[in-house]
Amino acid sequence: MKHERPACCTPGRSPQAPGAPDRPAVEAAPSGTPHPLAVQLEGGSFTMGSEDTLAYPDDGEGPLRRIQVSSFAIDPHCVTNARFRAFVEASGHVTDAERYRASFVFGGLLPDDFPPTRAVAAAPWWREVSGADWRHPEGPQSDLTGRDDHPVVHVSWNDAAAFCAWAGRRLPSEAQWEYAARGGLQEQPFPWGDELRPGGRHRMNVWNGSFPQHNTRADGYLGTCPVDAFEPNSYGLFNMTGNVWEWTADWFHPTWHATGPTTDPTGPPTGTARALRGGSYLCHASYCRRYRVSARMANTPDSSTGNTGFRCADPASA
Repeated sequence: MKHERPACCTPGRSPQAPGAPDRPAVEAAPSGTPHPLAVQLEGGSFTMGSEDTLAYPDDGEGPLRRIQVSSFAIDPHCVTNARFRAFVEASGHVTDAERYRASFVFGGLLPDDFPPTRAVAAAPWWREVSGADWRHPEGPQSDLTGRDDHPVVHVSWNDAAAFCAWAGRRLPSEAQWEYAARGGLQEQPFPWGDELRPGGRHRMNVWNGSFPQHNTRADGYLGTCPVDAFEPNSYGLFNMTGNVWEWTADWFHPTWHATGPTTDPTGPPTGTARALRGGSYLCHASYCRRYRVSARMANTPDSSTGNTGFRCADPASA
């Protein structure tokens, strides 16, 4: 039986949210440099998408299609808090979460005595928290102590694009992201194969226990983990599933790809939401199996949450 789509993974900013003040555009700066360990991929063909029993048809995971991607490079892991801090210090960038003065935080990460704040109706474990931003992942009382090597979160698509512009880089397309995530495997749900925990080993940071009341932390984490935690896939890429959702370059559409190009495809030319990939530390089999390489999610370009980050890509080196 196919799964229906739960609207719970990454809450979006309300269309009625108060307007944020304008900010200056971030100009491309030569001081930005690619990640020194960016992985060069030769490109090739692969079967994109999924039609198995874990797929969400409403997300547009299917139909299966044979896709060709050209050579490109992609970072081994998401942009860290330390790298994002360097960008902000060099550019003066102000994130959307800071401009709106609020972002979405998983309630289980808030202190027991945290004041009640507005919850998301369809997913009450999400709380809109004033003062939550990339520097304060769980609100004003929190900071980044000990988390320099964790993925930056509470970053919108706009913020990710601004980082890429400053660094002279770009976000990967959905096709590039999935090609990289699969690590050369064909039609497998995970970057390492078809078992969630091969040999009983945890290979990614997702929810363990009873969601959302109790996380056993069997994989070692409640919230985010370091960007290079767990074993990489065969391409040397870390956390392509779990940990944080990753923004891609493409506009999201549930059916655009069904009859679209099969060589270096991208999303439609316009849209209202951008595509995210990979799932996060909140994914759990009881309500959301989007911790798979074919899974997709959409959110508006100005939305931010405590489980969304990004990694950068580049054209292949000459």
